[in-house]
Amino acid sequence: MNWPGRLEKPRMLSRGDRVGVVTPSWGGPACYPDRFEAGMRYLAEEFGLDVAVMPNACKPAGWLHRNPQARADDIMLAFADPELAGVIASIGGDDAIRLIPHLDLALIAENPKVFLGYSDATVLHFACLKAGVTSFYGPTVMAGFAESGDMHEFSKQAIRRVLFSPDPPGKLPENFEGWTDERLDWAAPANQTRKRHLQAPVAPKVWQGTGIVRGRLIGGCAEVLEMLKGTEIWPPLDYWNGAILFYETSEEAPSPAVVTRWMRNFGTQGILQRIAGVVVGRPGGGIPAARHNDYGAAIAKVLAEYGAGRMPLITGLDFGHTDPMAVLPYGVEAEIDCGDASLSIVETAVTAGTKTGEGPA
Repeated sequence: MNWPGRLEKPRMLSRGDRVGVVTPSWGGPACYPDRFEAGMRYLAEEFGLDVAVMPNACKPAGWLHRNPQARADDIMLAFADPELAGVIASIGGDDAIRLIPHLDLALIAENPKVFLGYSDATVLHFACLKAGVTSFYGPTVMAGFAESGDMHEFSKQAIRRVLFSPDPPGKLPENFEGWTDERLDWAAPANQTRKRHLQAPVAPKVWQGTGIVRGRLIGGCAEVLEMLKGTEIWPPLDYWNGAILFYETSEEAPSPAVVTRWMRNFGTQGILQRIAGVVVGRPGGGIPAARHNDYGAAIAKVLAEYGAGRMPLITGLDFGHTDPMAVLPYGVEAEIDCGDASLSIVETAVTAGTKTGEGPA
């Protein structure tokens, strides 16, 4: 399959839509069924979605690890089902890369629909990208919708603005709630109603660049991007022309030195010389806030090494392994404004379309 030009946008979600839940990586639903059920209930009660669990999504974690074909089969089944308006990952993990040989990109291309997830779901986003379909980097069932003590208002509004409306989502709003990457034991029932401790809000930081730049959003979880480099679903060099790279690190908390080496690979490929700007999510993994700027310094250093010392670079945005989290649509035009350290989604991410099951009058 050749790499597409402009991406096909899926139909927006509406209350009453049926969505499918898949487990592309770690078998979290079987390990923590109460947490999984909490997220399922929230999708139904807060967003009015009818949630269908794909056949293998709740199989034991060991069985899912041994059967990447079955995990991919669920994804293909969900995309092919005309009754499903969207597909949502149950949780992340670390081996969705093993699904690549089992994915049918032509089937995804023929059945564009909302796909939502983050972290290891980066693999599936790049599959959708090659298939020519916009997908969405955001909450999963267990990490996001099942947020302890209620989903953050910032996250709820992000879902509504990006997935439930055909209007351009606009500027990512200022986060007045604060942020957290505190880890609670999902096996303890009491923790499901206990809100995680919030750190004080911190405004994004502009490291370099001036004015406003626009470009298509491409990116994801840093560790997963490293696995994707060189695979059949890694975009060719010219696909990065004028793009905005969104980049975030996982709960594994790689050191700034490791991020430096990863970013040098982007530079050596020629990607850093082609993109329009870089936006970085707040790092996960319990890293003290005082050390967050170490990541920005590392990335700025690499940009300078590859002749991009004036390229816009903003860090500390609310996406990825931090809560609350924004929803970022792949391949959709976005705008970095260095004047107010903001990221805006200036193009609609979904279409009004025809609701699943409805035809012409």
